Amino acid sequence: MAMTTTPASAAVPRHDWRAPAAACTTVVLWASAFVSIRSAGGAYSPGALALGRLLAGALTLGVILLVRREGLPARAAWPGIVKSGLLWFGLYMVVLNWGEREVDAGTAAMLVNIGPILMALLGAALLGEPLSRRLLTGMGVSFAGAVVVGLSMSGHGGSSVLGVLLCLLAAVAYAGGVISQKPSLSYGSPLQVTTFGCLIGAAGCLPFAGALVSEAADAPASATLNMIYLGVFPTALAFTTWAYALARTTAGRMGATTYAVPAIVVLMSWLLLDEVPAPLTVAGGLLCLVGVAVSRSRGRGRPASGNRAERPSGEGHTPLTPAAREPDAGK
Repeated sequence: MAMTTTPASAAVPRHDWRAPAAACTTVVLWASAFVSIRSAGGAYSPGALALGRLLAGALTLGVILLVRREGLPARAAWPGIVKSGLLWFGLYMVVLNWGEREVDAGTAAMLVNIGPILMALLGAALLGEPLSRRLLTGMGVSFAGAVVVGLSMSGHGGSSVLGVLLCLLAAVAYAGGVISQKPSLSYGSPLQVTTFGCLIGAAGCLPFAGALVSEAADAPASATLNMIYLGVFPTALAFTTWAYALARTTAGRMGATTYAVPAIVVLMSWLLLDEVPAPLTVAGGLLCLVGVAVSRSRGRGRPASGNRAERPSGEGHTPLTPAAREPDAGK
């Protein structure tokens, strides 16, 4: 019979490298933001830095969107785009920039890295995603490693109540933004969802426009170039590759993957800033990587990522846009 001639598993490559490559690109670029934020953050206030970064990202994404002629996403994608734009692109970037000025690095690492754990829990509660023992175990190991890395690199800074609250708010905004973005990827391409989310985030940060203009006049060129770098690469490119990978796996597993960032930051600080890591820092970085490996591993007989079981529940009822069906969408 016709229904048996093409197995469902044949529709998706068994070892598709594109989604893992996209996730790795995101992690590396987000880790690289560590060096740029150090430079730009000294000359720009939290809100101005977030707005400048988002404007650079939105401009880059807008040009790519026009070149690819993808146009607007479907109407059903907009609720998720708006929520993720306000929560993740807007609120998260501002409060994280602000919070990291008020707390030491160890406290910030502990509080902000609650985000992926919240992401997995919200994904299970709101999106019906599986919450396996492997995922929880791996995230627990990675979280411990991230805290060790943060504490070992924090020095003797202090923490304020305001800073703690801001970092907690950043973690909640991060998780809420990702969970809001996930369903919208059923109706729009990663490039569409990222572009308009970035635009909405930039619009939400427009109250900081005056500060951005005045601070840009006095900022050194290196700080401004680093802010532009943050917009083009860790924002425009990395958020698009994130969306591409998120569309093909669960929010919980993607959140667990970001625990590789502290380990890569340690390596980049060593290579680019000549900061030789302490043994405790190296141990924490290794813990992060071990946790990611555990959370991304699968038991025997488990289906490969990207199958229909990992799609949002609404996807089976509403067809994707033509751009979202393109195998190279968002690249």
